[in-house]
Amino acid sequence: MKTPYKNIYSVLKINRFVVISVVLMAFFSTSISAWIVFQINQEALNNAFAINSDGAVIPLKWVSQKENLKVEALAHLELFHRYFYDIDASNYERNLEKALWLGNSSVDNLYRQKKADGVYNRLLQYSLVQNVLSIESEVDLEVEPYQFRTTTVFEINRGSIVDTYELVSTGNLIKVDRNFPNNTHGLLITNYFENTLKKITNEN
Repeated sequence: MKTPYKNIYSVLKINRFVVISVVLMAFFSTSISAWIVFQINQEALNNAFAINSDGAVIPLKWVSQKENLKVEALAHLELFHRYFYDIDASNYERNLEKALWLGNSSVDNLYRQKKADGVYNRLLQYSLVQNVLSIESEVDLEVEPYQFRTTTVFEINRGSIVDTYELVSTGNLIKVDRNFPNNTHGLLITNYFENTLKKITNEN
């Protein structure tokens, strides 16, 4: 007796079910593998490891990008204000040239205004020494351009007389290409403005 052939449609239906099942299993397997790789990669990006002298592995948390930006911004502002205000007859041209690399036309305009007002001529004429004592900056890093407010305390040495001043300045910071050694932090000061300048009286 001959074995009857199965219905071809039934065979095709079974084959299609098998193929679809294999494809779905492969898809889910690939998705799960991709998710595991993604998690491992994220974990690796957020953590580093070091080995101490005892051979123990110590996890080190990476500093976030915003924290790095804050460090760069504060360092940029520190550098600019020191170059722009910590000057004397021997270094003011060199320092101001370096300061102008750290800001845009608003800084250049302020420099030209001071020059026109005779600030640097008096520096030379009377051998004045302008020495920065402290620089404290606050930066809002939520939205670019980043707003900042800096308080700079400096003294002007006139020989026998030393006067101390507090300057409050404001402006914005924007990201630019790094330029070594002129602008190593990749930031530029814009809309720079000297808000207030007051003389500090030393009370005994």
